[in-house]
Amino acid sequence: MKKILGLDLGTNSIGWAVVNADETTRENETTYLKPVGIIAAGSRIIPMDEGILGDFDKGNTKSQTADRTKFRSTRRLLERNLQRRERLLRVLDLMGFLPEHFSNQIDRYGKFIDHAEPKLAWGKDETGKYQFLFKDSFNEMLADFAQIGPWTFAYLIEKYGSDFVKKQLEIKVPYDWTIYYLRKKALSQKITKEELAWILLQFNQKRGYYQLRGEEEEENQDKLVEFLAQKVVRVEATADKKGDDTWYNVYLGNGMIYRRPSRIPLDWEGKIKEFIVTTDLEKDGSPKKDKDGNIKRSFRAPKEDDWTLLKKKTEYDIDNSHKTIGCYIYDSLLQNPDQKIIGKLVRTVERKYYKEELQQILEVQKALIPELQDETLYKACIEELYPNNEAHRNNIAKPDFANLFINDILFYQRPLKSKKSLISDCPYETRFDDKGNEHPIKCIAKSNPLFQEFRLWQFVQNLKIYQREKIVSDNQLDLFGNASSGKLQTDVDVTNEFLKSEEDVVKLFDWLNDRASIKQDILFNSYFKIKKEKGKDQYPYRWNYVEDKDYPCNETRAEILKGLDKCGINHTLLSFEMEMSLWHILYSVEDKIEIGKALKKFAEKNHLPDNFAEVFVKIKPFKKDYGSYS
Repeated sequence: MKKILGLDLGTNSIGWAVVNADETTRENETTYLKPVGIIAAGSRIIPMDEGILGDFDKGNTKSQTADRTKFRSTRRLLERNLQRRERLLRVLDLMGFLPEHFSNQIDRYGKFIDHAEPKLAWGKDETGKYQFLFKDSFNEMLADFAQIGPWTFAYLIEKYGSDFVKKQLEIKVPYDWTIYYLRKKALSQKITKEELAWILLQFNQKRGYYQLRGEEEEENQDKLVEFLAQKVVRVEATADKKGDDTWYNVYLGNGMIYRRPSRIPLDWEGKIKEFIVTTDLEKDGSPKKDKDGNIKRSFRAPKEDDWTLLKKKTEYDIDNSHKTIGCYIYDSLLQNPDQKIIGKLVRTVERKYYKEELQQILEVQKALIPELQDETLYKACIEELYPNNEAHRNNIAKPDFANLFINDILFYQRPLKSKKSLISDCPYETRFDDKGNEHPIKCIAKSNPLFQEFRLWQFVQNLKIYQREKIVSDNQLDLFGNASSGKLQTDVDVTNEFLKSEEDVVKLFDWLNDRASIKQDILFNSYFKIKKEKGKDQYPYRWNYVEDKDYPCNETRAEILKGLDKCGINHTLLSFEMEMSLWHILYSVEDKIEIGKALKKFAEKNHLPDNFAEVFVKIKPFKKDYGSYS
């Protein structure tokens, strides 16, 4: 007696049953399993409410598991954030960087006792009242506000004394702003171990936005996008109308003129307005001008829900300030203490800004805090994190706390799991191991130069050229003994007239091999030099493929050759081995920083120009498509 498990998989349900089965022999002596009884059965149904059923009737086929997937992704992000925090706390506790009240609330594994997370910067005094631990740094920050910010009290100090000024500042300046002061101070002066731990915990919360290679928006070389905050000097109403709206000329402080229609009069004069300015560029990079000699540019204001443009504007402001994010926030608070920080002053920015700031902070503090130079302490930390992973301990064995905090804990990005198992097996090729077991070979990536050539050879070998109309002789004599004039035939195969020998086929392949794609018109006009007949919209010939369709050639090679042209490298230097190595880097490396390092090594190895890596790092990642064969 054998058992059979049966599954019924539906879109909103899973049914199952386990049955007993007997082996039965047919007349042709073949055996099969005959079910004789059900042992157990059941089902799991994902319910659909009336609203979902109504949407389904309207054609909305959204999966019922979509929300569950969304919540699961959120849980994973939270779990990984907690895991990073726990790893960080274990190291900081081992190094003795945590305040006593905070250290007493975490267990051996970096988890909080009773799930109660205390505030690192606030501890209880003898009376049980919470006190801010970094009062000295807070007082230093107050001195900055008294001297630099709009709350300057120099005249009050002389009249009422420094104690009065200090009390007034303490009312206006929150203790939490001390973290931004410390982030600026840590770039040039020594801070305490506890203050550095506070900074590291904040970086664990704010890590910035990380984009895989190819996910960023494509830069348009013909346009310059600038993010400007300009004061409006004058607003002028014109006689032009757009329906019920009046066109206004808005004169900005930098000399630009912004034209926009509005139904209500614009009261912008004297106000600061933010704009995204797009300027059209010539090939040499100079601004394009219209017939009247005015620069061609367009204005728009970033919308509240357009987070991409807001992100770019924030990065633009930080780049122009030539400061780290911490310094940028602190100096902005000094000038305008009433502004909102999160969501207003700093929005989502690239992760590199946070990494660069933390790198600078740790490099300065390494020379000032002895524990950050202790090799024995460093070894104990990696033993704490990786007690059973000797290989990784050896990889990070060189004492470097900056690398440990930045790349191994705070900004560690788990690589995507390999899905190679989902790639189809080649139907023709297999391999045998030492034990004689047969293993199939996975199909090849379509962007692989080998597949690109294979596909192009298929295209060339299957190419046929037909003459639309041709008089063909029938080799017969008429009644008077003269040769017949022949018959008019359509779609006559004349491929041999264009590709007479194997050399002609190879020449065509070599010409197509440098192109990304080919269309019938380009093949006839550019290669075979065939012209359209006068008064006709089509060529006298056609190929055996769809006439108006674009067919791929060697897309990978064409992309690489385009990059070589930008670097000023001759195409003859590109061997097939170099092409394969370069493709493998561009195809397999997804991290933007790692691919830059790999391309630099490739350029050094092959004695290529310095701008090689800079050019090729901008190439879009090749698609993860696969062919039908290995």
